[in-house]
Amino acid sequence: MTSNERTTRALKDILQRQGNNYCADCGAPDPEWGSCTLGVFICLGCSGIHRNIPDVSKVKSLRLSRWEESEVEFMAKNGNEAMKKIYEAAVPVYYYKPTHKDCQILREQWIRAKYERKEFTDPGKTLIYEADTKDGMLMKRGRDNGQFLSRRFVLSQREGTLKYFTKYDAKEPKAVMKVDSMNASFQPQKIGNPNGLQITYLRDYVTRNIFLYHESAKEIVDWFNSIRAVQLHYLKVAFPGASDAELEPKLTRNFLKEGYMEKTGPRQTEGFKKRWFTLDHRRLMYFKDPLDAFAKGEVYLGHRDLGYSASPGLPAGIHSNGLWQHGITILTPERSYVFTCETESEQQDWLKHFNDVMDTQMSPQEYSMEALLKIKH
Repeated sequence: MTSNERTTRALKDILQRQGNNYCADCGAPDPEWGSCTLGVFICLGCSGIHRNIPDVSKVKSLRLSRWEESEVEFMAKNGNEAMKKIYEAAVPVYYYKPTHKDCQILREQWIRAKYERKEFTDPGKTLIYEADTKDGMLMKRGRDNGQFLSRRFVLSQREGTLKYFTKYDAKEPKAVMKVDSMNASFQPQKIGNPNGLQITYLRDYVTRNIFLYHESAKEIVDWFNSIRAVQLHYLKVAFPGASDAELEPKLTRNFLKEGYMEKTGPRQTEGFKKRWFTLDHRRLMYFKDPLDAFAKGEVYLGHRDLGYSASPGLPAGIHSNGLWQHGITILTPERSYVFTCETESEQQDWLKHFNDVMDTQMSPQEYSMEALLKIKH
């Protein structure tokens, strides 16, 4: 057996140890790369980010690279579990730990925060995301003209708000967003910028979207985690008995699914029109365009015991006049909604998400939201 075969076999054995069979940074299964300076096993996607910080991390393929025996010993001595205890010793509850499904800049900034800036090694350290106020300029998409213009944003922990101003020295904000009814999610493809962030908030029980970016990936991710820090602060005040594990899922969330479907009107005699749909947990909103500020309408998806259901196909007597023929019918206590999808796989994916939501028990806040939406409609 050659020394190269020996090291490959040894690495394979080390990979079988608990924690090493998932990427140390994003959790992707079966990592095929290792950092021989940090002692962690990582996936192909994260290895590219590590390669951009060569002063901190030197990466090698577990199968194709030549490993020195001393490097293999270093990997054996350390590994993902041991290194997490060092580099993730004090990750705050509010800090978003991305998965392999998240966008590039979230994963890149997480890796840089961990290994390059060592933000989470000291439990006593106060992080920049916890400042009482964050004030800065972000590029915001205009609602009517679609142009991105520089706007001043101010996040206040004391007030629990995010405000934006059309001019830096403007006295009155253009909008005041309360963090308790606000969501932030990265949308690089939709916005057309790798650092694109979508903010969704409620105003007079109507959902409003704004679309932002910053040239600096670090700056936009700092805003994102600062918003989460303020949200956690607000939730701790609102729910004093709740544990961190109960509060963390109430912070910002990714949409369950987005995409185009065709829909018809309430009488179901109108023609089917193509709309952009966003499923934000129990709220299925539809827009004329993915970058619209306001939804044209929304469907609330309650628990199936309350008379909600989703099934494939269209009701008897209803025919799609469009090209899309894969139907979905959603029944609510008030009315039925009819949609069509372009492909059967899209139809099945939407149905799976709808049924997963309808199988989930509702919280008291969700009952309140359901009641408010009924009043609104």
